[in-house]
Amino acid sequence: MQIRNDDSIRDDVLFELKWDPKIESSSDIAVAVKDGVVTLSGFVRSYWGKDAAGKAAKRVYGVRGVANDIEVKPATARTDPEIAREAIQQLESHVSIPSDKIKVTVEKGWVTLEGTVDWQYQKSLAESSVEKLKGVVGIINNITVKPKVTPTEIKAKIEEALRRSAELNARRIRVEIDGETVKLYGSVRSWAERQEAEEAASSAPGTVKVENYITIQL
Repeated sequence: MQIRNDDSIRDDVLFELKWDPKIESSSDIAVAVKDGVVTLSGFVRSYWGKDAAGKAAKRVYGVRGVANDIEVKPATARTDPEIAREAIQQLESHVSIPSDKIKVTVEKGWVTLEGTVDWQYQKSLAESSVEKLKGVVGIINNITVKPKVTPTEIKAKIEEALRRSAELNARRIRVEIDGETVKLYGSVRSWAERQEAEEAASSAPGTVKVENYITIQL
């Protein structure tokens, strides 16, 4: 299969940024591409916009990696206590998140999440619930997952999830369990498929951490 040139990838990334409604000021984002690796720079008004820009770039065919160097510059300044109070409210509003087990710290707009949960999706949901808040410039997710299932059960659940995915060829992906870490190996055809495999592994009961070593073969 023919490898796409960097100029074509850059054009498509710019188009994807422009048409993603979650990215408020795509005209303030610069895109550079070298050997299929995209570097995003410039600034946006929210952390949500920065995260959305990174995901938009990954959706483009031919992208092998993304360096998200976008700076968050909130339109209106908010105090750390204001952000912390709203973050706590957001966590408490989700019935799937054990908010009583999560601690929120905010310093200069950076939100740090700490505590323990039973599921990987709860850790991810806690982060996504606060990333849209005004004034947030970054998130450090230090929440730990303490599984209640054995490594063998985790491996079996992940392999089942990979087989169920219509987007993936599970035979090309190998799952290994190293302590509390799930390691994925193999090859896929796009960054989106690579991400799909990682999300399938992260969503499996008992998954604590995922290291994705899957390569992209165009």
